[in-house]
Amino acid sequence: MSTARLSDRLAGHQPLVLGLFRIVLGLLFASEGAATLFGVLDREASPAGDWPFWYAGLIELVCGVLVLLGVATRGAAFLSSGAMAFAYFTEHQKDGLFPLQNGGLAPALFCWGFLLLVFFGPGSLSLSGLLRRGDTTGAAAPGQAR
Repeated sequence: MSTARLSDRLAGHQPLVLGLFRIVLGLLFASEGAATLFGVLDREASPAGDWPFWYAGLIELVCGVLVLLGVATRGAAFLSSGAMAFAYFTEHQKDGLFPLQNGGLAPALFCWGFLLLVFFGPGSLSLSGLLRRGDTTGAAAPGQAR
């Protein structure tokens, strides 16, 4: 198979793969928030109002669910990306330059993953796309931004 044909075949699946990426990223982020706020998944809950951890957990849970569902995806992803950049530079950067040194791999990956969604939108399988009249895929029409 030629490179051009492979590229064309893969391009046809981009909205679905982007939607699956969004769903997994949102689920993982929401689980981080639930663990921080409610002390589930082998983590101790952060006391209510504890700066910055409780607020970060709230952002993670709410924005994670919004991203997971594909509702207000770009705004939720923008806030999430910023929160993870803040977490990386205030909590991890002081312990070393690289994420593997300072324990900041998860915030770095979340930050860049959410930034990708800010620019590319929710992909397919989004609730907001499914609720639009006549749209059964949740994907934006060609040339239409979300």
